[in-house]
Amino acid sequence: MKIERLDTALGARISAVNLSVPDGLDQAGLRSAWLDHGVLLFHGQNLSPTALVQFSALFGDLEPPPASETGTRDELAGQPVWYISNVVENGKAIGSLGAGEAEWHTDMSYLPEPPTASILFAQEVPHTGGNTSFADMEAAWAAIPDDLCQAIAGRTIHHDSSTTSVGETRRGYDGVSDVREAPGASHPAIRTHPETGRPSLYLGRRRNAWIEGMDLAESEALLDRLWEHCRRPEFAWTHVWQAGDVVMWDNRRLIHRRDPFEASSRRIMLRTQVAGDRPF
Repeated sequence: MKIERLDTALGARISAVNLSVPDGLDQAGLRSAWLDHGVLLFHGQNLSPTALVQFSALFGDLEPPPASETGTRDELAGQPVWYISNVVENGKAIGSLGAGEAEWHTDMSYLPEPPTASILFAQEVPHTGGNTSFADMEAAWAAIPDDLCQAIAGRTIHHDSSTTSVGETRRGYDGVSDVREAPGASHPAIRTHPETGRPSLYLGRRRNAWIEGMDLAESEALLDRLWEHCRRPEFAWTHVWQAGDVVMWDNRRLIHRRDPFEASSRRIMLRTQVAGDRPF
């Protein structure tokens, strides 16, 4: 196994590995690299849904697909893996999240115990667009201005569960008219990584967020400033997908987003997520 740091703010490329044979992998080495670099990139992989599950399970128990994002293909029956896709077959979408832009977010932070890791495998990718960007919230916290640090210290943020990262209302939910009454979970705005002990910002996503205990206008203004800080390019890396790529990231430390792409093109990604614990 070869580990090469990407020439960016975060991330590493892992080569000379075959993820479809998990018994042959250096599990300790992979976990160490993942904790060190935040996001790992593997090129040239050929994974069935079952193989993706077997690799992902090396890092812990897997989360079942959210009810609003479950894929529809028979091969997924009973497996903790689902399609992120815009493709329609026989008049029915095979996956979720379509072709639009996905805003900066942390996966499933609306849960009391959000996932530890997210793993995405590219089966088909469009010629242009659909790139995924990652930003390091440990670096963002280390560089935060003093006044923002003081304003957010000891605060909790409420994370809305009613809306997806592409702005769609999930099945079974109503639209949010008052963010203070949105469904979801609350987490500390500054969390401690349970394995490394390092602090980072933990914002979830901007849409429908609320800093608890604050006046709504005050909360909105502070969140706008925090997100402006976190989106600075020096904290980020953008991955241009190739078919066969696998990207695995630390959901406790990173936020990510997706560029839009032409709806007439095809993008098929398989996703798994490793169960986590309550942020502290």
